[in-house]
Amino acid sequence: MGISDSLIAAAKVLRDRANELCFAAPVAHVYHPLIYAWRAHEIYLRRYGDSRKRVLFLGMNPGPFGMAQTGVPFGQVAAVRDWLGIQARIDYWPDAHPKRPVLGFECQRSEISGQRLWGLFANRFGPADKFFEEHMVMNYCPVAFVEKSGRNRTPDKLPATERIALFALCDDHLREVMQILEPEWVVGIGDFAGKRAREVIVNAPAHVGQILHPSPACPASNNDWSGTVTTQLRNLGLWK
Repeated sequence: MGISDSLIAAAKVLRDRANELCFAAPVAHVYHPLIYAWRAHEIYLRRYGDSRKRVLFLGMNPGPFGMAQTGVPFGQVAAVRDWLGIQARIDYWPDAHPKRPVLGFECQRSEISGQRLWGLFANRFGPADKFFEEHMVMNYCPVAFVEKSGRNRTPDKLPATERIALFALCDDHLREVMQILEPEWVVGIGDFAGKRAREVIVNAPAHVGQILHPSPACPASNNDWSGTVTTQLRNLGLWK
C-alpha cells in the first residue's frame, strides 16, 4: 500500500470511529467533514500525502469556515480552491446549526486561520507542490462542535468522559500518521495541538515544536503573525 493510500485508510478508520461517539449539551451540533466532505479530503491526502515528510504541521480540529466547509485542514475556500487546486462536491449535512450551515465551496465567510497559514506557505514556497515536498498539514481531531447559540466549542472544552473517548481515537490516528509519514518534526499549531503532540509522541524519534496559532481570537496573532511564525520556525531549525 502506498503512502497516500495508507493515510486515506487511516482517515477512514478515524472517521468511522469518531462517528460512533455521542456528545451531550452544551454541544448541540456535531460536524463530521470526513463524512460529508470526504471527496475533497481524499483528494488532499492523495495529492499531497504521497511521500514521507520532514515536517508535519498539526492543527486542532475543523474550523467552521475552513475544514468544516471544504474537508481540508485550515481549509479556507480560496486557499483550497486556488492554491491547493482542490474543489469537490460537498454533501448536505443534516446536523448543521442554522447559523453555521455547510455551504462547501460556496461559503462566503473566510477562515482567517487558513488564510494566514496557507498564505504564509504560498508566499514562502510558491507552488503548493513545492511546500508539500517536505511538509504536511493535518488536524488532530476530525470533528467540529457547535453549541445551541451557534458558538464553536473546542475539543478541550468537552466533558472529561467525552474528551477521553475522543482523544483516544485521535491519539491512535496521530501515531499511525507518524508511522506512515515518518516526520523528523511535528509542529503543533497552537497550544492545544502542541500539547497533544508532546503527550502522544513521547518515545518516538520525531522532535516536537510549536508555533503561534493563526486565529484572530489570539491577540498575539493579529500583529505580524507570519513574521512571528517564520522566526519561530527558524529558531527550531526548520526553515532558513
